[in-house]
Amino acid sequence: MAQIVSLAASLRQAAGKGAARQARLQGKVPAVIYGHGRETQSLEVAAKALEKALTGVEPQNTIIELALDGKKVKTLIREIQRHPLRPDIIHVDFYEIHAEEKVRLKVPVHLVGNPDGVRNAGGVLDQVTREVEIEVLPEHIPDRVELDVTALKIGDSLHVRDLSIPSATILTHADLTIATVVPPRAEEVAAPTPETATEVAEPELIRKVREGEEEEGAAAAEGVGGAGGGGGAAKPEPKAGGGAAAAKGEKGEKSEKAEKPKGGKES
Repeated sequence: MAQIVSLAASLRQAAGKGAARQARLQGKVPAVIYGHGRETQSLEVAAKALEKALTGVEPQNTIIELALDGKKVKTLIREIQRHPLRPDIIHVDFYEIHAEEKVRLKVPVHLVGNPDGVRNAGGVLDQVTREVEIEVLPEHIPDRVELDVTALKIGDSLHVRDLSIPSATILTHADLTIATVVPPRAEEVAAPTPETATEVAEPELIRKVREGEEEEGAAAAEGVGGAGGGGGAAKPEPKAGGGAAAAKGEKGEKSEKAEKPKGGKES
């Protein structure tokens, strides 16, 4: 059953942006009322009283009983305009309703329960549709529509046709999905960016170049040491003269040995 909230309103004599701005400066909210052949009338309501009346209720399906000109008029809020930067209400549209006439309005859908696919398989409950449009008599306007999702497994869905609203006609398409349980989302591992790869590879390249430079430097050092004779590892080459003398001595010894048989007989 819809809630009924009482609110005092008064006719606003002047119209236009200037008059609306002036009303806001006085702590009032400009408004209009229309419906059932009534000419659109400009109203104003106290800003604080309006905020209090709408606290804790769903504005679109709450009956606002306006005290206007000594009469009580039942209305529904068709539109609320708020300040772009602040939560202040700057304008309200009221639509007059009669008890014997059905009205069209949207009611919120609230999901009830913890789905099986969420509890036992780590799935995620996704609510696709959050309100549905209905046609109903004012006295049967529901605060909200509840939908039990406890039995849903991964891949299961509930649709508008699964809703049950007593004394109301659902106007939203029956095949529209309201809620579904989807598989758990896999964690994505971010691939290294080109910049990161370059930063990681750069020290390796520098190390290889330095190793190459060190090898070239060592080879050059060995070459210099051998040429100067100061290197401990380099072996001194034998002098050319010494080698010739040794070779000559060996030849002389051979000659002497070969000549001994000739001088062996004495005369």
